[in-house]
Amino acid sequence: MWRPFFEQYHLIIVQDGDPSKTIKVPEGFDYELYNRNDINRILGPKASCISFKDSACRCFAYMVSKKKYIYTIDDDCFVAKDPSGKDINALEQHIKNLLCPATPFFFNTLYDPYREGADFVRGYPFSLREGAPTAVSHGLWLNIPDYDAPTQLVKPRERNTRYVDAVLTIPKGTLFPMCGMNLAFDRELIGPAMYFGLMGDGQPIGRYDDMWAGWCVKVICDHLGLGVKTGLPYIWHSKASNPFVNLKKEYKGIFWQEEIIPFFQSATLPKECTSVQKCYIELSKQVKEKLGAVDPYFNKLADAMVTWIEAWDELNNTSEQTSSKKAGQWGCQVNQSNIAFQSCGL
Repeated sequence: MWRPFFEQYHLIIVQDGDPSKTIKVPEGFDYELYNRNDINRILGPKASCISFKDSACRCFAYMVSKKKYIYTIDDDCFVAKDPSGKDINALEQHIKNLLCPATPFFFNTLYDPYREGADFVRGYPFSLREGAPTAVSHGLWLNIPDYDAPTQLVKPRERNTRYVDAVLTIPKGTLFPMCGMNLAFDRELIGPAMYFGLMGDGQPIGRYDDMWAGWCVKVICDHLGLGVKTGLPYIWHSKASNPFVNLKKEYKGIFWQEEIIPFFQSATLPKECTSVQKCYIELSKQVKEKLGAVDPYFNKLADAMVTWIEAWDELNNTSEQTSSKKAGQWGCQVNQSNIAFQSCGL
């Protein structure tokens, strides 16, 4: 199903689980395949920051990719259809979202004002109509919703059948639960903050990896003046994971999030933090200082955040990632050589 949309681009596949098993990739794709042995070989001791037996392992691909735009999906996500029955080109819509400015500083009630057939509504400040660079495009899902285990248990038969033809910018100062199964981002603008945390095997929590990244990313985007969009495109989420297994993974997170979310809501970064890396290191210090009292796990997570940035800089030969692009400087075309896909969970 994905072949018409993916085979012209570069894929990075992260194989979780047993590295002795061989993943058979169909012919015709330009791809790299990494397993745990590869991660350990490439990162050495710093491989400790990459989660094992959890979808958070995908962020290794963000680190090794050299492309400007990253699109990441889960292995149980397939091509969805729009209300007319046409296959949805998720990549095309994500790139449209990323190439068009965002409006985080003032909410436009007519959704995305840059979209054909829309505009800024009466009363929208002209001084803000240039918008801000879009760093993240958060897509949605038809069929199986992205629910936590308690909601899965009380709504086992619920399916999302509603297609909403809209894209919104999440306002500055507002957090959101980021789902990694249909997500795209500008690696040059926000890549070093796309760390999915230390989750899964050997850790007291799972299934909060993408949400942790989303909270960190949103705080940093707000600080640096970047935008986050949500809405189109849709993918087809084909299967519901076991709610009892999920509950075991999420159990601590369900309680901890009542402390985590207020922490991120009140987090501020000093003006000296002018790069994504500087912002992320500062955020790691605040995690240790303020969430370490919630559980010692957050001290370990804060250390892993620092290790992640160190590994990122080593692989990418940079210690700075500035976000100085102006929305008005952006073009409306993208070279396919600038896009990488990342898939995990295989």
